[in-house]
Amino acid sequence: MEPDRDPARHLTETLDRPLARRVSTALRATGAGLVVERLAQAFWPAFSLVVFAAGLAMLGVQDALPLWALWSVLAVFGLVLILSLVFGLRHLRLPTRGESTARVDAQLPGRPLQALSDHALVGAGDTASEAIWTAHRNRMIQRLAPIRAVAPTLNLAPRDPFAFRLIALTTLGMGLVFGSFERMGSVTDLGDTGSEVAMGPIWEGWVRPPAYSGKPTLYLGDLDPTFEVPKGADVTLRFYGEDGVLTLRETVSGDAPADRPDFQIEQPGEIEIDGPTGRLWDVALQPDTPPVAELTGPMTREPSGEARQDFRLTDDFGISRAILTITRDLDATARQFGYVLPPEPREEISVPVMLPQTGDRREIEGLIAENLAQHPFAGLPVRLSLTAWDEAGQESTAALAESILPTRRFFDPLAAAIVDQRRELLWNRENATRAAQVLRAVSVNPSEMFDEMTSYIRLREVIGQIEGRDGLLSDERVEDIAATLWDIALELEDGELKEALARLQRAQERLSQAMRDGATPEEIEELMQELREATRDYMQQLAEQQGPEDDGTDMPDQGDQGQQITQDQLQELMDRIQELMEQGRMAEAQQLMDMLAEMLENMRVTQGQGQGGQGNQGLQDTLRDQQELNDDTFSDLQNQFGEHQPGQEGQGQEGQGQEGQDAPSGQDSGSEGQGQSQGENQGEGSGRDQGTLSERQQALRDALRQQRRNLPGGQSGDEDSLGGALDRADRAMEEAERALREGDLSGALGGQAEAMEALREGMRQLGEQQAQQQQDQEGQDGQGSAGGEPQGRDPLGRRPGDTGRFGSDDEFYEGEDVYRRAEELLDEIRRRTEDRERTAEERDYLNRLLDQF
Repeated sequence: MEPDRDPARHLTETLDRPLARRVSTALRATGAGLVVERLAQAFWPAFSLVVFAAGLAMLGVQDALPLWALWSVLAVFGLVLILSLVFGLRHLRLPTRGESTARVDAQLPGRPLQALSDHALVGAGDTASEAIWTAHRNRMIQRLAPIRAVAPTLNLAPRDPFAFRLIALTTLGMGLVFGSFERMGSVTDLGDTGSEVAMGPIWEGWVRPPAYSGKPTLYLGDLDPTFEVPKGADVTLRFYGEDGVLTLRETVSGDAPADRPDFQIEQPGEIEIDGPTGRLWDVALQPDTPPVAELTGPMTREPSGEARQDFRLTDDFGISRAILTITRDLDATARQFGYVLPPEPREEISVPVMLPQTGDRREIEGLIAENLAQHPFAGLPVRLSLTAWDEAGQESTAALAESILPTRRFFDPLAAAIVDQRRELLWNRENATRAAQVLRAVSVNPSEMFDEMTSYIRLREVIGQIEGRDGLLSDERVEDIAATLWDIALELEDGELKEALARLQRAQERLSQAMRDGATPEEIEELMQELREATRDYMQQLAEQQGPEDDGTDMPDQGDQGQQITQDQLQELMDRIQELMEQGRMAEAQQLMDMLAEMLENMRVTQGQGQGGQGNQGLQDTLRDQQELNDDTFSDLQNQFGEHQPGQEGQGQEGQGQEGQDAPSGQDSGSEGQGQSQGENQGEGSGRDQGTLSERQQALRDALRQQRRNLPGGQSGDEDSLGGALDRADRAMEEAERALREGDLSGALGGQAEAMEALREGMRQLGEQQAQQQQDQEGQDGQGSAGGEPQGRDPLGRRPGDTGRFGSDDEFYEGEDVYRRAEELLDEIRRRTEDRERTAEERDYLNRLLDQF
C-alpha cells in the first residue's frame, strides 16, 4: 500500500454525500480549533498583559499615580507588549490540513481516514484480492460513523508555570465587579488634562440605600445625572489630590451647607462636585408610603377565655413592628351597679404582634391570641387599635374597632357572682363595701352554695379583709383580693364537674351490682332513674366546662370517633339497657352497660388530658417567666459593670416591656401578683434593685410549688422522675433568690440557669408520663372495645399507631386548635430569636428551626 500525503484528499470522491459532508465539517472545525490553540500558545503573554492592564485601569490605579510615574508605567507596558508580540510571531506555526486530519483520525478506532486514503499495490486485477480490499474499505467507512470535531487543547500550564494568565484574569474580574469602564477613559485623557489632573483632583462616591429596601450599594460615578433612592440613603465621598481643588455642594440632607464627605439623603435636591472632574446629580426620593393596618373580623373568644383577633398588615418595603392597643370604652359601658362610680385610671393593654422572622414582610396576615381573662378590662367594652411601623419609622393610621374583651365564662351562679364583684372592685376600689355586702349575701347559706367548706372559708376571709380595712385598699391588697376571688370562682366552677362525675360513677357501680345480684324490676327502675339523672348532670357540666359547640348541640365530643353524642342517643341506650334487664337478658345488658361506661370514660379521659395539658402549660409559663427574670438579671449585671453601649439601654427597656406583655395572665393565685411585680420592674427600667428581682424569684418559686400539688408525681420521686426534676428546680430557685437578696447577680444567674434546665427536664418527664398513661388507657379501651381499636387521640387529634409505639399512623388533624397551637409555638420561637441577649448558638439553633417551616 502507498499512503497519500493528505489522507482526506480523496474522501469526497469515495464516500457518499452525507458522510462526506460530516467528515469535511469535522475536519474544518478541528482545523479552526488548532488555529486557536496555536495562537493562544504563541500570544498568551501579550493577552495576559493586556487583560492585566485593563483590570488595573478599571480599578482606577492610574488615578493614584503621579503623571511621571504613569507615563513610565505606560512606556514599560508598551515595550513589554511589543516584545510579547514579537515572541508570539516567532513561535506561531499555523496547522496544516494533514495535522487536522491526523488529530480527528486519532480519535477513531483503526484510523479509518488514513486507511481510506491508502491504495493497494499488490493484487490489482485479482478478484479475491480486490474483494478483500473492498471489504476492508467498507469496514473503515463504517468506523467513520461517530466522527466529530476535536476540541483544541491549549496546554498553557507548562508554558506559564507562574500562572500569570490567571493573575491577569483575576484582576480583570475584580475590575468588572468593583471598578468602572469610565475610569479607563482617564488614561486616554492624560494629554488633555495635563498635570492638574495627574496631581489627584479625582473623587469616588457611593450611595447606600437603607437595608430594609433590599437595594444594593450604587457607585456614584456610574449613576445618571438624575436618579432616585429611598429616603435615608447614605452617601459617602472620597476626594484625592490637593485640598480645595474639588468641593462638594448638596441640598439633600436638609442640614446647613457644609463641606463634609458623608451625609444622608432626607429630601429631594442636588449633589454637585465642583472641580476639573466634577459632576452634578439631581436626586429624587423613591416613594415610601406608610404601612396599612387592618383588623379583619371581630374579636372572638376561646372556651378558656383567650381573646383572638385576625389582622392584616401591608407595606411597600416591609413591616418592622406592630402593636394592638386595648383601652376601656367608657361610653359603651352601662353605668349601673358598681360602674356608677368613675373608673380608676389604668394603663392601656399593649399586645405586641409577632411578625415572621424570615421571609417577605410586605404583606402579613395573622392572628393575635392573648389570654386576658383575669385583666380588669375583661368582660367590659373596649376599643381596639392596631398600629404598624415600617423600617423608615412611618406609622400607619390606626385600625380601630370596638368589642367586649373576652373572659372565661362561669356557669355556676355563685362563681359568676364572685367574678362580677371582682370586676367591680377592679373598676373602683370604693366598691369594696358594696362588694363585701354582695359576697356576704350570696354566701349566706354555705351548706347549699358550697360543695367544699374550704372555698367558703377563703371567701369569708376575703370579706373580712375588705370590711376590716382602714381607709381605701392599697394597690397590692386589691390585686391580692382579685387573685383570691378568681381562684375561688375557679374552684366553684370546676367542683360541679367533679361532683357530677362522682355521682355518675356511683350510679354505674350500683346498677352493675344490681344486675349481678338479680334486682327486682322496681329496684332496676329506681337505679336506672338515678343513672339517667347522674348522666344528664355530668353531660351538662362537661358541656359547660368546654363551652357550646359550633353545631349547637352543647354536647362534648365522644373523643373516640370524633362524633357528637346527644342526650337522645344516651337516653335510647339507657332505655335499651333497662328493657334487657327487665327481660332477664343480663349478659346483653351488661355489654351495653360496658359500652355506656366506655363512652362516658372517653369523655372523662378527654377532659383529663386537657387538665394535663394545662399542667404542662403551667410549667411552660413558669419557664418563660424564669427566662424573662434571667434576662432582667443579666441586664442589671451589665448595668452594674457599665457594659451597655450607648444607645442600647433604651432598646433593652423596650424589649423588657414586650416581654412583660407576653407574660401569661392565666396562671394560679401567685401569677397575677407576679405579673404586677414584673410590670413595675419594667416601668423602672434599668433602675431595678435586687430586692425587686428577689421578690419575683420568690413568686416564681411559690407558683411552682402550687403547680406541683396539682401534678401527679410532682411532689416526690427519684432524680430521674418528674418530682426529682421539680425538686432541683425548687432548690435552684431558692439559691437564686438568696443570691439576689445578697446582691450577688452573677451567682443568681447560675441558679436561674440551673432552674430553667430542671424545668425543661420536668416538662419532658411530664410529657413522657402523660404519654405512658394514655398508652395504658388505650390498651384497656382496646380490650373493652368490640374491634380492639385503640381509643382516644393524641394532642394533635390523631389516633395512636396500631403497633403500640408512640406516634400515629393517621394524618394530622385539620382542626383549628392544632393550627393555633402550632402558631403559638412558632411565635414563641420567633420572639426568642429576636432577643439579642441570648447566645449566638441558641439563636442559630432557633433560626434553623424556623427555616424548616
